Amino acid sequence: MAENLNHYNNEIRNFHTDKTDELDQFRLKFLGKKGILIQLFEKIKDIPPEERKNYGKDINILKSMVLEKVSFLKNQIESSGDNNIETVDLSQPANYISLGSRHPLSIVSKQICDVFKKIGYTIAEGPDIEDDWHNFGALNFSPEHPARDMQDTFFIDKDILLRTHTSPVQVRIMEKHQPHLHVVCPGRVFRNEAITARSHCIFHQIELLCIDKNISFADMRQTLDFFVKEIFGEERKIRLRPSYFPFTEPSAEMDISCDICNGKGCNICKNTGWVEILGCGMVDPNVLTFVGIDPSVYSGFAVGMGVERITQQLYKTKDIRLFFENDLRFLQQFESI
Repeated sequence: MAENLNHYNNEIRNFHTDKTDELDQFRLKFLGKKGILIQLFEKIKDIPPEERKNYGKDINILKSMVLEKVSFLKNQIESSGDNNIETVDLSQPANYISLGSRHPLSIVSKQICDVFKKIGYTIAEGPDIEDDWHNFGALNFSPEHPARDMQDTFFIDKDILLRTHTSPVQVRIMEKHQPHLHVVCPGRVFRNEAITARSHCIFHQIELLCIDKNISFADMRQTLDFFVKEIFGEERKIRLRPSYFPFTEPSAEMDISCDICNGKGCNICKNTGWVEILGCGMVDPNVLTFVGIDPSVYSGFAVGMGVERITQQLYKTKDIRLFFENDLRFLQQFESI
């Protein structure tokens, strides 16, 4: 029995390797569940009682030698770096890291704002939760005005609501500043509408306000022509239709030729070949009076456009709901933008 212990002692002392797999085999040979040391411990019952103490001591010495040898060689292999060369396959492709991207609505909102910043407009923002005065009253909606029914509103209580347009931002700007005013107001708005391929209860608007001396409808038309050419290109057709808004007079809605169907008709343009993208008009003198601006000296125009409609046209997206569903298959198409 002593000869076997001496044999294992010499084997442990003389063992050397620079390979991880060989070191694992050595460790399992002595320390595994069916290893040599387990077998030696099981033979203690066959040893005469007077020799068992020394025998057990010798086995523990062997175990300590194995543990020290494994620890020493493991550190040596790791520090040498040879093991990494053997186990890392440099021909394998690197791990793919998925890149994030900006949301298409964010991309288009920035493009629109940048267009107007080129001609001297500044960005202004306001709260999503508004009071009745800024959302309706200051914009020429009297308490019983039937035009309030044009916008199905989410009321929080009697006088507090989720804003139905970004026009309250214009009101807040006019209350605090006197003309000359040239501002762009982007933001989310909320209306209690059915969710379809063409509309949603949450959407995004960008509104334009220009207040100065001698501002005319022609100035507004020129500004809109510039905007359409910058965003959609020189060839895009537009048309203005008479409309009604309580806060502008005269008022109009602007359509562009549908680029999804090239004017042939589709669900987005309601088979007309035209898509409404904004409402506009000259600021009503009552609105200027409400915010402390003299309408006999100053005039101006206001424009409100839907970002989703414009984004649909730019990216030929037929369903507005895609912008809100967070479907990665859709959003990953914009990774490179």
